[in-house]
Amino acid sequence: MADDVGEYVGAIDQGTSSSRFNVYSIATGQIVASHQVELRQEFPQEGWVEMDAVAIAESVVICMDKCVEDMKSKGLDVGKLKRIGVTNQRETTVAWEISSGKPLFKAIVWLDTRTKGIVDRLIEGNSGKDKDCLRPKCGLPISTYFSALKIRWLMENVKGVGAAIERNDCLVGTIDSWLVYKLTGVHATDVTNASRTMLMNYETLHWDDSLCEFFAIPKQILPEIKSSSELFGKVNNGSLAGAVISGVLGDQHAALVGHGCLEKGQAKNTYGTGCFLLYNTGETAVVSNNGLLTTLAYKMGPSTPPVYALEGSLAIAGALIRWLRDNLGIIAEARDVEALASKVSDTGDVYFVPAFSGLFAPYWQPDARGVIVGLTQFTNKSHIARASLEAVCLQTRELLDAMAKDSGIALDKLYVDGGMTANNLLMCMQADTLGIDVCRSKEAELTIRGAAIAAVGLQRATGLYSQVRESDTFSPTSTQSQRDAKYVKWKAAVRRSMGWCGDQP
Repeated sequence: MADDVGEYVGAIDQGTSSSRFNVYSIATGQIVASHQVELRQEFPQEGWVEMDAVAIAESVVICMDKCVEDMKSKGLDVGKLKRIGVTNQRETTVAWEISSGKPLFKAIVWLDTRTKGIVDRLIEGNSGKDKDCLRPKCGLPISTYFSALKIRWLMENVKGVGAAIERNDCLVGTIDSWLVYKLTGVHATDVTNASRTMLMNYETLHWDDSLCEFFAIPKQILPEIKSSSELFGKVNNGSLAGAVISGVLGDQHAALVGHGCLEKGQAKNTYGTGCFLLYNTGETAVVSNNGLLTTLAYKMGPSTPPVYALEGSLAIAGALIRWLRDNLGIIAEARDVEALASKVSDTGDVYFVPAFSGLFAPYWQPDARGVIVGLTQFTNKSHIARASLEAVCLQTRELLDAMAKDSGIALDKLYVDGGMTANNLLMCMQADTLGIDVCRSKEAELTIRGAAIAAVGLQRATGLYSQVRESDTFSPTSTQSQRDAKYVKWKAAVRRSMGWCGDQP
């Protein structure tokens, strides 16, 4: 990339619940402008989760425009904002028409489970009937989670998609490639997002012919794969026309970079809609034997070697708190869960397994469904709230245990970020559940800062990192026997959630 990075860098964070744009001073790392727009998800059928792809793109433009207005009102030179980074909800998939630039269907969100029938068909159809048969090439199990299944569903069920492919008028991609296309006209993605599709070979970093053939997806509709830090394209209209998109990272990879977990053996956990634990394995791709995912951590330039990670993915974390608010109505705002859960000293032996979309890592059980066990006449809404927080903590322990088995190294501290980390009770419970220190960044949203770092490059990111060095530390107060007793009960609750959607619940 060109040496002129300017004085400011912009970053887009397009997530499941909102879009955000931040502008940072490259020298100091301070945020000089920020704007966020909330977005809604749609649930047209059980297990279906959709978003309006047009609304997603428009929300990003609104955020950019508002930040430009803010910069001008402060007397800041918008012309010195020359680079933009993008981070995004991963796996969420869009198909659009080249001729019109319009989506051919709603964006199918990462936690959508409509593709279960396709998953079952593909597993039954391979010789070993093995959901892990593609792991040696893509690092992932055959699951409703990943983009290839969503693309296949679109091809089979949306007439407009099939017809557009036949006339060479269709492109598909994850949210990063949709945004890059709308802003620049370039159809491209980065290695981290491509590694979540099941179509990229994690060793060659190219779309794999055999994987595309397995899913019957034509390669010509897929975006070009680039590194996480290079020129993607120039913004071709709007308030930031002329700035270049020069960094793209999937949201969890951006958080890893934002934390500065750049050394082998470092890990972070992001608590958002879901919960995602990434463990840096260096330049070696580690294939998990314990239900974790082999994924790209980042690739900071076309000529730099890729860095890999092991990932544990939980579908439901912050989404569980929203469920308490929107479906049960026991809290008015998400932040109220801390006060409600604090009214009791424990869960009253209640366990909540939030398998609303099945179980992700380390089980990969799409037939699981949510269960609450241990209810008595003594149980009240405070116990349910506390059990909801504890569910996030106990699932995280399962991920750490799997990572310790795969890597042979147990973590002695965990770096955390995401909106839920503002909950002090959750952080205390997490430390007690794990038995290690939990280190919280002063800045809860490190995902978007990671995108800014990718946009300027690691060699110029000293100022951007200067704002994230300090953290609060939560240390455990529980004993090993207390932790283990609770974990045994949790495992029993998880077993009770499995097989609910099968033939014999």
